[in-house]
Amino acid sequence: MKLLRVGSKGKEIPAILDGEGRPRDVSAIVPDFSPETLSFQLLDRLRQADSATLPLLPAEARIGAPLSRTGHFIAIGLNYADHAAEGNVQPPPEPIIFTKAPNCLSGPNDPIPLPRGSERSDWEVELAVIIGERCYEVAEADALSKVFGYAVCNDVSERHFQMERAGQWLKGKSSPGFGPLGPWIVTADEIADPQHLPLFLELNGERMQDGNTAEMIFSVAYLIAYASRFFALEPGDIITTGTPAGVGMGKKPPRYLKAGDQLQLGVSGLGEQRQTIVATATGK
Repeated sequence: MKLLRVGSKGKEIPAILDGEGRPRDVSAIVPDFSPETLSFQLLDRLRQADSATLPLLPAEARIGAPLSRTGHFIAIGLNYADHAAEGNVQPPPEPIIFTKAPNCLSGPNDPIPLPRGSERSDWEVELAVIIGERCYEVAEADALSKVFGYAVCNDVSERHFQMERAGQWLKGKSSPGFGPLGPWIVTADEIADPQHLPLFLELNGERMQDGNTAEMIFSVAYLIAYASRFFALEPGDIITTGTPAGVGMGKKPPRYLKAGDQLQLGVSGLGEQRQTIVATATGK
């Protein structure tokens, strides 16, 4: 099943895709997809609904983030050896965990504004995991049973803020619009193995990233189990699992985003995103 939210910003309607790929309004079943409503029981109710009787939503309508909000937007750094190599750093012995501000969550095709003072804004296509059940100190063998679904994420990053402004990476990862998610959440039962998913990103039609989740240093199951050793994961939490080589920082010479650039990215079976980079009134 594919869950999405359709409509103008702040007025999105929860929906599922029917067998023909058309969005169907499920607001009579659930008011929105949020940490309060996300559960495996919700999936049972949605599966029991006759999608043919649900109201159709306009196919051309904006697709918002598939969650109205998230409690934790957790990210994993340097989880592909080739990405670590392009940054001239050793692969980490343990997962590098950092956070993105939850309110940077945005629609998959929304414009991405460059923040004021941006010098080195960058792209990162990633597989995102959405948690469906509270878990704390979960065993790796049980970790995938806690996954509600998967989605495409662009972990947009301002490298100057991230690397050179001291302190946490959060500062370079959290500007408004820096968390495009979707176009939908694909429920876990539709993904036979999250460790064999091709993913790609193109900038202005040129292929920049071309990888596979099989190349992750730490698997999805390991990341969930590892994170849950230190804090509880809750329904609606997002874990975005790292990016393969091909980011702008790793190019020779480096290449960064500028207003007018077009991004297209996707993960096999999870859909694609398309974004335009825009300048803010006070930014470059």
